[in-house]
Amino acid sequence: QVQLVESGGGLVQAGGSLRLSCAASGRTFSNYYMGWFRQAPGKERDFVAGITWSGGYTSYSDSVKGRFTISRDNAKSTVYLQMNSLKPEDTAVYYCAQSRGRVATTTPHAFGSWGQGTQVTVSS
Repeated sequence: QVQLVESGGGLVQAGGSLRLSCAASGRTFSNYYMGWFRQAPGKERDFVAGITWSGGYTSYSDSVKGRFTISRDNAKSTVYLQMNSLKPEDTAVYYCAQSRGRVATTTPHAFGSWGQGTQVTVSS
């Protein structure tokens, strides 16, 4: 079992930037596909970004493509989400998640381990 702890959320004005971090402990970090999801009040949990174990392939939702960047440091067992040009509609709780395998996926059910979430609020 892996434990995931997110940090870096907060309040930022529209157009600003934040960098989220997700530190993993427990199960071997480097073997698995990692993802970031977000959930706004009253809405479903949506895929934001994902990265393969090597970092060689990344995937983004259309709503964040070109503004967010996912990366990972396997030596530190940490995955990051750099968020630029933030918009009020990016406001949500952001979750880090570890997939059950190495294959890239956007489906929440394919991720077996989740962090507790970190709040991101973007003011207009």
